[in-house]
Amino acid sequence: MLTNEDKKYILLSLLENIEDISDKEYQSRVWIRGEGPEADDFTETVCLFFDYGEGIIEEYREFGITESQYKILKEFSDQFEDFVDNREHYLPEDFIDTLWWQEIVDLAEDVLKAFNYKKRR
Repeated sequence: MLTNEDKKYILLSLLENIEDISDKEYQSRVWIRGEGPEADDFTETVCLFFDYGEGIIEEYREFGITESQYKILKEFSDQFEDFVDNREHYLPEDFIDTLWWQEIVDLAEDVLKAFNYKKRR
């Protein structure tokens, strides 16, 4: 059974992951140009989101998430999953400037606002 501290850590990790999805400058710098200090890529970001996100969405009340926060997180998750499963381009440099990706970035921002998340950068 997860402790409250575990749940806070897991939720924070998910929000940090969503922050990466909301930040095109970060994506250009880290995912495309490989400039640190972070070591990250799009595939890792996708895996981390679904590793953390699926459990949180399924048990959102256990994580202290409100109905309105749940709705925006679920909408983001559904749209992100659709993007991941159906995108035409697999490399970030090929999709970062598409309208579809911008919609994902905007939804990620909406999630962060709904959670009153304070950005790291």
